Amino acid sequence: MIGADGGQLVVVAPTGLEARAARRALPGVRVVRSGVSLRRLPHAGASLTGTLVTCGVAGSLRPGVSTGTVLVPRHVLRPDGRLLECDAALVAALAAAARRLGHEPELGTMATTPTLVVGAERAAWAGRGCVGADMETGLLGGGRVASIRVVLDTPERELDPAWGRPLTVLWHPAAWAQLPWLAVQGPRCARLAAEVLAAAVTAPGP
Repeated sequence: MIGADGGQLVVVAPTGLEARAARRALPGVRVVRSGVSLRRLPHAGASLTGTLVTCGVAGSLRPGVSTGTVLVPRHVLRPDGRLLECDAALVAALAAAARRLGHEPELGTMATTPTLVVGAERAAWAGRGCVGADMETGLLGGGRVASIRVVLDTPERELDPAWGRPLTVLWHPAAWAQLPWLAVQGPRCARLAAEVLAAAVTAPGP
C-alpha cells in the first residue's frame, strides 16, 4: 500500500487535466499541480518531500509501445544524465495495481527531457535504453520517488512540439488539428494513470 510509510503521499501532476483526474480518483490525498517541467513550483519542486509519485501522461519512444500503455519505470534518466532509481516498493505496488486493473505495465527506463520529444529524438532516447519520456519525474529531489504514466503520444502518433508549452498552442495553428484526438485520448490516459495510483493506494498492506 502506497503511503503506509515513508511520509505523506504527494501526487505530482503536471497539468490541470492530470491534476483533476488525480483529485477525482484520490480524494483526501495531496495533489500538486506542478506545471510542465515543474514550472509552477518554487525552486523546481525542491521543497517537496515524503512519498512523491508523478501521475499523468507520457510519450513512448519505441514503435509498438502504444497509446494507453501503462508505464511504471524502475529507473528515470535525469536531464543531466544521472539515473534516478525509483523506490522499489512503490514500483512494485504500482505495477501490481496496474495488473489488477488488467494492464501489464512497462517497467523500462523513462527519460525526463527538457522539451517534448518528437521525430528523430525519440529514436535517440530509445537508443539510450529508454522506453518512455516525461518532463518532470527526473527533476524531483528529496523523498521516495516513483511514477505512474500512461502513454499518449507515440512514434506512430506524434504531437506538435507546441504541446510542450500548452499555453502557447493558440499561436501554433498546426497543432490545432490534433485537438479532437487529444480531447478523447488525453483525459482517457490521465484517468487511467490516476486509477492505477488509486488502486495502489487503497490496496491492503502486507
